[in-house]
Amino acid sequence: MIDSAPLPSPNIPSPGPSETVASRLASRGDLTTFLMQLAAEIGADNYMLLATVHDGVRSEARILASNWIFDAVELAGKKLIAAFAQGPLATPPGVRPRPFVASQSPDAGTLINREEAKLLEVLGHAEIYSLRLDIGRQRLFGLFSSAETGSIDQPGLMKAQMKCCYALSQIPQLLAAATMQDPLSDRERECLFWVSEGKTTDEVAVILGVSSNTVNSYITHAIQKFSASNRAMAIATAIRSGII
Repeated sequence: MIDSAPLPSPNIPSPGPSETVASRLASRGDLTTFLMQLAAEIGADNYMLLATVHDGVRSEARILASNWIFDAVELAGKKLIAAFAQGPLATPPGVRPRPFVASQSPDAGTLINREEAKLLEVLGHAEIYSLRLDIGRQRLFGLFSSAETGSIDQPGLMKAQMKCCYALSQIPQLLAAATMQDPLSDRERECLFWVSEGKTTDEVAVILGVSSNTVNSYITHAIQKFSASNRAMAIATAIRSGII
């Protein structure tokens, strides 16, 4: 007699809420829902998704999605948030993240001084993680914070980082529209792009059908707009901003 009892189901965990939303991101509303659920899964109280933009004289943050209260954003300022996001604690994918702990902030002279750190703690950001999100050529940053230190699940945070990279890669047009702040002209952008690909000035001139002097002029303008000291720095800024 053949035993017809059903075989036990394999122990495969069902997808979490954020994974379900991530598979169908199509709008800013979907993005907000995804980040809210992701924050809840890792024990974070707050989230912020931002891009860093450069207008030639300064670097500051463009917030794409966030549940930070207005006072906290105004307190830190977008320029400081951008510097914080890109600071030494910004974690690339695959690396164990390290938190910024407000109560352990050193004295003034760093990105955030003791007084600012204390205010962030009061406003519910006692512990903050900065995650670097590489989306194709575009680089974004995800900040996850909590009102109490130690409440964010670090292993879960690493998984959340990978989820973010995957989910955001599905909506390049939405992200491009949200982060667009490009100070370069089309020709300046083209020149920087070809130089970043290893082309010489003369080769770029042939590609674009202009003189070498014209190419040098475009690149000089791009360097000035980014407040860079040389071509390499201008190219690095453009790549970091997702401009090329």
